[in-house]
Amino acid sequence: MFGTPLKASTVRNLLQQRSLAVAATVLLTGLGAAWTAVLLKNGITSVVGWRLGLVEQLEPVLGRATPWLVLPIIAGLGGLLAGLVVKHLAPAAHGSGITQVMKFLQGHRVPMSIRVAVVKLLGGILAIGSGFPLGPEGPAVQMGASVACQMATNLRAPRSFLRLIVAAGGGAGIAAVFNAPLGGFIYAIEELLHNARPVVLMLVLFTTFTADTWGDVLNWIGFGKNQGFTRALSLEVTRTFDLADFTFQPIDVLYLILLGLVIAGLSELYNRYVIAMQGWSSRVFGPRPVLRMALCGLLLGLIFAPLPAEFADGAALKKLVALDLRDGTTDLGFNLVIFVAMFFTTGLAAASGAPGGLFAPMLILGGAVGLVGSELLQTTTGYAPSSFVFAGMASFVAGTSQTPIAATFITFALTKQIVLLKPMLVASLSCYLLARAINRRSIYERQLALEKQHSIWAPPLIAPVSLR
Repeated sequence: MFGTPLKASTVRNLLQQRSLAVAATVLLTGLGAAWTAVLLKNGITSVVGWRLGLVEQLEPVLGRATPWLVLPIIAGLGGLLAGLVVKHLAPAAHGSGITQVMKFLQGHRVPMSIRVAVVKLLGGILAIGSGFPLGPEGPAVQMGASVACQMATNLRAPRSFLRLIVAAGGGAGIAAVFNAPLGGFIYAIEELLHNARPVVLMLVLFTTFTADTWGDVLNWIGFGKNQGFTRALSLEVTRTFDLADFTFQPIDVLYLILLGLVIAGLSELYNRYVIAMQGWSSRVFGPRPVLRMALCGLLLGLIFAPLPAEFADGAALKKLVALDLRDGTTDLGFNLVIFVAMFFTTGLAAASGAPGGLFAPMLILGGAVGLVGSELLQTTTGYAPSSFVFAGMASFVAGTSQTPIAATFITFALTKQIVLLKPMLVASLSCYLLARAINRRSIYERQLALEKQHSIWAPPLIAPVSLR
């Protein structure tokens, strides 16, 4: 299914005969993935800050009607501009980007170039920044893969190396956007390559760690948000969230397994809902993707208008969920609202075809389920595992994408607390096993099947080509 397997002997011969070309491609791929990830995150943060700041500035004039006027207009315009940019400059840059990389690795002729990466960057900033509840990880995967393909082509690397470096570039994108080199490495192997030969592992691992290191360097010299030179001029391991220490008790295993099983059912419902929305949208709008994206943006703005400001900022909402238990502000009703709102709005955003991924929304959904479960356990038994929020995050990603190990290490990167690995793995694996029993296809494999039926942004798939 995933193309012709890459032979270890081919890679070893390549390393011996074209070592400089391979090294240059890996280093430039890591740098390109890091640059695009940093620019994407900073661009989204800037547009979100401007959008929410505009609401605050106009509120004294417009009163309570401010969010009802500003948020739909900005989201609609953002969707319109993102749709025009993608349609006229690089149609392959639509959607999350992960399915495009998977199609390329299966041997289909999918455009992979710097042009696609740049359009994906601009479209992602416009769509996500204007209010589409999507994440940067999907665009980061496609941008990293596109940069890798362009670098390999420019350096005349053999075609046998192309499939490997494209998958490594996708993993490098995950590594750079989440500051999770191990997560990116495992994702490339678990989801994209399905290959665990030692020489392949070595090259993918080196590429993802290179991207993460380049990202640290870019933040270190001042390109990242609130980053710059430290007094000691040294890089430090940082956490996305400043949390209290976690504990792990034997009874937690039972609760974590139950959490994983519950989330397996919810993740399957989510997969079916997203696919149903994408199929419905394709049938209704047909060959009018720009109109679809603009109208979806307008509707999303209307949905978020009456909700708290955090709902209009995915990063702020994820932080709110992650820190809820630490701050002792858990509210069962509010967390249910978070889950319901994100469940339905992310499906609508995905149906629009806007550039943006689903990993970040999955983390919020899983965290909200963890908070609800924690509150219910605390009320009924007087005890709840302190790891429930992050175990829920990892489980929801594992259930939808069916990549439990990558989901665990990506979530682990948010805290850098080693004690969380065990509870996250327990919940993720139990979720994965049940989700796999219900349906053996991940959300991305289902999207691939759907795109074969409704090809709007690009011509229908042509016959696979050999990547050996």
